Amino acid sequence: MLAAEKVHTLSIARPQADQFRLAALHRYHILDTPACEDFSFLTELAAKVCEVPYAFISLVDAERVWIKSCTGMQMGELPRGESYCSLAVLGEAATEIPDLTQDFRTAGMALTVNAPFMRMYSSVALTSSDGFAIGTLCVMDTKPGGLNPEQHATLVKLARQVMALIELRANEKALEATVRELEQLATTDELTGLHNRRSLLHRLKFETARAKRFRSPLSAVMIDLDHFKRINDEYGHAVGDQVLASVGRLLRESVRVIDVPGRYGGEELCVILPNTPIEGACKFAESLRAKIEAQVHYAGPRLLPVTASLGVASFDHMEIADAESLLRQADASLYRAKHAGRNRVECSPN
Repeated sequence: MLAAEKVHTLSIARPQADQFRLAALHRYHILDTPACEDFSFLTELAAKVCEVPYAFISLVDAERVWIKSCTGMQMGELPRGESYCSLAVLGEAATEIPDLTQDFRTAGMALTVNAPFMRMYSSVALTSSDGFAIGTLCVMDTKPGGLNPEQHATLVKLARQVMALIELRANEKALEATVRELEQLATTDELTGLHNRRSLLHRLKFETARAKRFRSPLSAVMIDLDHFKRINDEYGHAVGDQVLASVGRLLRESVRVIDVPGRYGGEELCVILPNTPIEGACKFAESLRAKIEAQVHYAGPRLLPVTASLGVASFDHMEIADAESLLRQADASLYRAKHAGRNRVECSPN
């Protein structure tokens, strides 16, 4: 009963700044990541240098201790109150327990009283760049004892290498996220969330080349919001931006994964439809026109009706056989739709 009480005491003994320590741990985005040879090499080296059968890289989370790498046995995680490594977050940079059965903090823990019946434990805290112990590099043995000074010094150096590797992996992830963000900024229209004009035309050239190579159908739909200038003039550009953002979201939700929706300019939008003949493109355009008309917009408390005119063109691999002619024909169809009364679809005859 006494051992169980002591284990419970350890499980709730937490530094006052534990929330800041946890924030430091979570910044590294390492928890629950796949196994990695680099971390495995360091645990194997720690076990070999310290002449013990077991070595772990452990990270102390809120309620658990998660094992990033281990040598000598397979283990994914332990309850925080059942792990020797929880001692590291209490402020001890290095912890060595020559006989786990004789220390009240560890005598009743699962790895002590159950197979493999651990007896010796030695660890060095993994310290974040802002000074918080987020886990340990530890070695263990089923025989009581301890590390000699040279082994302990090497374990300290290996712990620094583990922490350096954690920092490196986190920096790599941060760099990848920054690159993705920059790529998105370079290709995405901020207001609508669609491809910007440059990205749209780049993708169109790619799809055009593919359509020509494989003699596959390719269509384009040009979309112009009817009387959009009047919305800006009467209700202000903020309302106009809201309308464009809503229509952009509708467009993103209405296309397939392979389609390329973009903001061509101003209130004019465009969708590139790979592997789509004129019949399918016209059907898509009519469905989109109806969705835009049904969308609800408000200017303050006032309901604001919004419609669109759409023009469709498709490759015929003769007169319409490049990106420029495809857009030109779609734009001509759009012109006919606007001059035939707006809120309609016109398709280029192929």
